[in-house]
Amino acid sequence: MSQPIIAQKAPMVKDTAPGTYWWCTCGASKSQPFCDGSHKGTAFSPLQVEVAEQKTIAWCACKHSGNGAACDGSHKKL
Repeated sequence: MSQPIIAQKAPMVKDTAPGTYWWCTCGASKSQPFCDGSHKGTAFSPLQVEVAEQKTIAWCACKHSGNGAACDGSHKKL
């Protein structure tokens, strides 16, 4: 797998508590938008995201965002 799997062509908007999250970069995780280890054996690695305070986050689900784990609207071009 050289290109990430598009989990969906819209962000996953979630109320997110403070903490450390591992955002899936490969798109194969069954726990989208977070990593479940499905990337093992590929060139992909999860991206660590630190959330300092409770907030709503539009997590990228198309895996093509230029803002890492945060949606930047790239799904509209796919």
